[in-house]
Amino acid sequence: MTTLRKPTAYWDYIRVEEMLALQSGLEETDAGLANDEVMFIVVHQIDELWFKLIVREMVSVRNLFAQPHVPEQSLASAVRGIRRMETVLQLVAHHFALMETMTTRDYLAFRDKLSPASGFQSAQMREIEILMGLDDADRLPLGHEHSYQDALKDGGKETAASRRVRARVADRPSLAEAIGEWLHRTPIQGSLPAHADDAANVRAFIDAYCATHARAMARAKQLALTDALTDADRTRLDQRYAKEISGARSFLLAEDVEPEGARARASRIRAALVFLESYRELPLLAWPREVIDAVVAFEQAFVIFRQRHARMVERIIGRRIGTGGSSGVDYLDSTANKYRVFRDVWAVRTLLVQKSELPLLENPSFYGFAGETRMPE
Repeated sequence: MTTLRKPTAYWDYIRVEEMLALQSGLEETDAGLANDEVMFIVVHQIDELWFKLIVREMVSVRNLFAQPHVPEQSLASAVRGIRRMETVLQLVAHHFALMETMTTRDYLAFRDKLSPASGFQSAQMREIEILMGLDDADRLPLGHEHSYQDALKDGGKETAASRRVRARVADRPSLAEAIGEWLHRTPIQGSLPAHADDAANVRAFIDAYCATHARAMARAKQLALTDALTDADRTRLDQRYAKEISGARSFLLAEDVEPEGARARASRIRAALVFLESYRELPLLAWPREVIDAVVAFEQAFVIFRQRHARMVERIIGRRIGTGGSSGVDYLDSTANKYRVFRDVWAVRTLLVQKSELPLLENPSFYGFAGETRMPE
């Protein structure tokens, strides 16, 4: 006998009544609250719901890239997930305009209720940072806490927030680690890490690319020198371009990476990024390059979100100390500058050259253009 399912109502599926009963803050109901306080609560609740979506998407994308072999046909889904994360962050940043409809005096009317609570205690925001791959060594202290995890506890006791974040710390790899491992397997001039002569092949590509980059910088310097008015100007330009040329080679050889034993791997990843960006029209590289571009767009949206947050806070409360004891706007500005994860992905843009100047492509059939040795026009 078939049991008929009760017709679904919108309010049951969305849980509307339960949701509308959650804006009372510390009171029994929101009836006695000012509209400003209800708005403040609603905005932050919506933010947390958006963060939930970002966490889910990031876990899915991370899991995809954490596979030993990432199917090419799955990269479109990965890009879509990363782009969705970017869009969500853009929406969250737009919420700050709504917050700015509140004046300083409006906010001060209920601000004391929050102390010592702080947005720093958003466990999901910490999850997003951890999942991305933010290094604990790069974190800034909020106030008196010895670590960001201390701020999530209640008098030293574990909370749902602290347990959530502690579980996420143990959930490896991060998105950055997974994508890094995937990039490390990128075929460079048709050479793979498993090949016996891969190190020599990668070094040959780096040498060829650096020579091309040096020639491009030499031409750029000659153009710049036409506007030099003094010997001091010319000397300064010589030094500036020489530094950029040597810096490009040093970056591709990962001479800044410690310990020294990790440099070969880092060098191959950086060379892979340059290779992907340079030969992006090749069928095998088209979607991988879209992944990298989506990652840049997502992190850019995150930086803009942090900067927008800081400007909203400064507009409403100036530079006073935050409710959780932080330095307020100064702390928020510092996170926008320091909390960057995909630095190498951004850095390669400094090294890129014109398409017509690229080194010859070797093993073109590997990438889907049999018989071609130059990039398609």
